[in-house]
Amino acid sequence: MANTPIPVITIDGPSGSGKGTLSRLLANELGWHFLDSGALYRLVALAARRHAIPFDDEAALQTLAAHLDVQFASDAEGQETTILLEGEEVTNLVRSEECGNDASKVAVIQSVRDALLGRQRAFCQPPGLIADGRDMGTVIFPDAKLKVFLDASLEERTARRYRQLREKGIDASIDSLFDELAERDRRDRSRAVSPLKPAPDAVTIDSSALGIQEVLTQIRQLWQRVKVQ
Repeated sequence: MANTPIPVITIDGPSGSGKGTLSRLLANELGWHFLDSGALYRLVALAARRHAIPFDDEAALQTLAAHLDVQFASDAEGQETTILLEGEEVTNLVRSEECGNDASKVAVIQSVRDALLGRQRAFCQPPGLIADGRDMGTVIFPDAKLKVFLDASLEERTARRYRQLREKGIDASIDSLFDELAERDRRDRSRAVSPLKPAPDAVTIDSSALGIQEVLTQIRQLWQRVKVQ
């Protein structure tokens, strides 16, 4: 990927590390564009289920990903308000635990990742981009100005997800959530294509004992240092 004058900050990490919330806050603060790459894989998985495409049918999944009919709508502050899949609102469905687990299954397929590569890079537009995902710093934007790998213990990530679901009025078993996140971690970290791992030049932040604002402050400081180099 050629060097680009458009600044990119990548924030990678496992599910429940807080990268999504953090990325949105940072994009809003800087007035930059925001890429939620995980949502694209969730949408491929959701579309596959709706079209009765098995998760082991690589050719059909590749075609689906290449022609994914999706629209993201945001408010004036850049916060996501609506996701449309083939003209139908699926905002809440995309954020479900089931969809997240399905997404990690289609994400192991190289042809699906290849089909979504250009769509993800197209988000890089002036004045800048915050890219949230699992391979943003290693594969999609290897020349990013700043790369952050946001991590947290499995126990803390499970507790966060449990609280999020409860706040939405969704019943959940913390033991089941722990097992699901552990399995998702295993798939993400061990897959042959674009495994979840820090880029060699990424800064790793463990958010297990930190609040979002504390992590945001650290990234602000990192970005200020990068800008003056």
